[in-house]
Amino acid sequence: MSTQMIATPYGEGRLEARRARSTIATVLLSHGAGNGIETHDLQALASALPAEGFTVLLFEQPWRVAGRRVASPPASLDAALTAAVDHLRLRTPLVVGGRSAGARSAARTARGLGAAGCLALAFPLHPPGRPERSRAQELEGAGVPTLVIQGERDPMGGPEEFPGELGSMDLVVVPGADHSLRVAKRGPVSQEEADAILVESTLEWLVREVAGARE
Repeated sequence: MSTQMIATPYGEGRLEARRARSTIATVLLSHGAGNGIETHDLQALASALPAEGFTVLLFEQPWRVAGRRVASPPASLDAALTAAVDHLRLRTPLVVGGRSAGARSAARTARGLGAAGCLALAFPLHPPGRPERSRAQELEGAGVPTLVIQGERDPMGGPEEFPGELGSMDLVVVPGADHSLRVAKRGPVSQEEADAILVESTLEWLVREVAGARE
């Protein structure tokens, strides 16, 4: 694992890299509005994907690096994510993604970044209790193959709330999981099984949509 600081228009971001020996594609993931890159779902992907040929880069936004408790506005998240990609100068296909607010930022920037795909974990389809304020247009606007991995009990958008037709979007449901993709001790699956669903569905999608597209 290696770490480097990235200059952005809104201060320094932090990039944590878990590199594959021979990289098929690079997966850049950012975090949500309530925490950083330490969340179990981001760390599960960072631990598992490099062995399968996918380098994982976890990007911590400047507001988090600076120690602030409140996330900066969406436009600043997008600008910082774009600065990180520009700094990398990648020679492999890029998959941009993240969880919650990071998933929204990835969807908004994917097309402009020339990404081969978008990975959205716990996409906040709407604010809690406000389904009329849908953010489905952000997914629709991604313009690239998109995988959404959603908890069955997510108050910010249950799987049944996602539009049935969103172009090249795939939806995977984690049984019994909440917005953090955590499951109860007596839920339908264990946390280990929930994390396995996350990793295996992501890997299958990467192989099909990204690695397969290169052949």
